[in-house]
Parts: sequence; C-alpha cells; structure tokens
Amino acid sequence: MITFSGLRGPRLALDESSVFDIGSCVVDGVDLSPGRAIPDDGDPRIDHSLEGFLFTCGPDHIRHREPIVGTDRHYPLHGSFSASPAHSIEMTVEGEDLVARAVVDVTLAAGGHAQLRRQWRLKAESGEVQLSDTVVNVGETAFPTFLMYHLNLGAKHFDDETLLEGAMLDGGGFPWAFGEADGGIFCVPAGHGGWAELRLGPIAAIGGKRLKVRFRTDTLPHLQMWRNQKAPAHVLGIEPVSHRWVGRAELEAAGEFTILQPGESRDYGLAFSFV
Repeated sequence: MITFSGLRGPRLALDESSVFDIGSCVVDGVDLSPGRAIPDDGDPRIDHSLEGFLFTCGPDHIRHREPIVGTDRHYPLHGSFSASPAHSIEMTVEGEDLVARAVVDVTLAAGGHAQLRRQWRLKAESGEVQLSDTVVNVGETAFPTFLMYHLNLGAKHFDDETLLEGAMLDGGGFPWAFGEADGGIFCVPAGHGGWAELRLGPIAAIGGKRLKVRFRTDTLPHLQMWRNQKAPAHVLGIEPVSHRWVGRAELEAAGEFTILQPGESRDYGLAFSFV
C-alpha cells in the first residue's frame, strides 16, 4: 500500500496490487473502510477489494457472474479489474495538490485487452479527493465496456442521525438503514450530464462530518446503493455505475451496451470529501 495524504483531507492507502484502489481511508484518526465486516462471495479477489474504501469493477462486466455467450465460461464477479496490479506509478506535486498516477493492464474474460489510466488528485485547499479514469481498448477486438465504483464504509460508524441525501433519492433523502432489517439494494438514475452529488452523514465518529460524493453522469448515469448488516457484514456501499441494474442480455437488447473499438477510450470520474 502507498500512503496518499496531505495537510487537508483523508489519509488514503492506495493498493498497487489491485487497480490502485483505496484500502484504508482515515479521517480524524478513524478508518472508515469496512475491513473484514463484509460478506464472503467466494472470490478472494473481491474479498480483498471489498474490505477497502473504494474498489473498481469492470471493464468487461459489473455485478454478479453471468455466462459468456457461446462458451462454458462466465464473466467473473464484478468483472476482470480486481486483483490486477498497477504499474508506471508516479507521485508528484502540482501546484500545492498531490497527484498519483498509475496504469493497470487487464486481460478480459472473453478475450481482448484493456488498460486503465488512473489519476488521483488530493486538493490542497479543500481536501477533496478527485479520481480521473480512462479505460482504453488496447486489444485487437471490440468489447462492451462497463464500470462501477464501490465506495464502501463500515456501518458501525453510523447511528440513527446518519442520513443519505441527494436529488436522485426519493424525497431527497432518507436514513442510511434503508431496505429490510439486514440489508437492501437499489439503483436509480442520477443524471445525464454534469455531476451528481450524494451526501452521507452526520458521522459522529468523525466529529459530525458528512461524506460528500460527486460523480460524472455522462458516463456514470446511475447510482446504486447497497447495505449488508447480516453478520459478520456491517457495510454500506455507495456505487456510481454506468448501467442499469438488469442483466447483460436486457442491456444489449435495449441498445445500452457501450462498445469500445480497438484504440477507443472512455472517461469516468468521481470525487469525495468530508465536510
């Protein structure tokens, strides 16, 4: 893990062994990542990723396993990114901002090759963490590309005063413990251009601060929310995502695949801060 921190904002651990995702996220001395309070989906790649504060799924598949048409194989849980190591890592200072860049190469489950060109920026003035990603088809065949970011938080830090707030939510927001007793999941439209914003808080463990998440809706037009309190899990997920919560066949039939031809790319972005 590589420490990424400045005078303002959280202290992050960037995981060079897996997509340059975020492991721990420490605010006011408190690690908000869920750690081992997560469900076991039977895939050690995902267990490792899920215990951190942010992991990236895609680019060939998101969500649960589905068959690869015409074969006896499946797209893996949450796609092929997880456990792919980062290389060409650069840590620089630009103005007063801290910047970390890395490249991640991935062989896709159905064949083909993609590359993630990732940049983290920690804003010196505000403490906001900004992520800019470009997924490039570096292979010789086209593929449909998908992407979901999972921001996972340890729900042990929340109480009855902790709310979710955002224009995409029913009524503009509601308590964090939505759904049934042990959990819940939903996916809603978040916009079709510009940036969407979601807030979670107050979080008493970090002095009543709120987590503010912003994300691009031109390429991430949906927000999925997930929580699991079925022991030993105790986790809440904020998940900006490229596609609706339906199967691949329905997305393809509706013309919602985003095809990357060789040499083409697609950009994604999000930001988060504690305010």
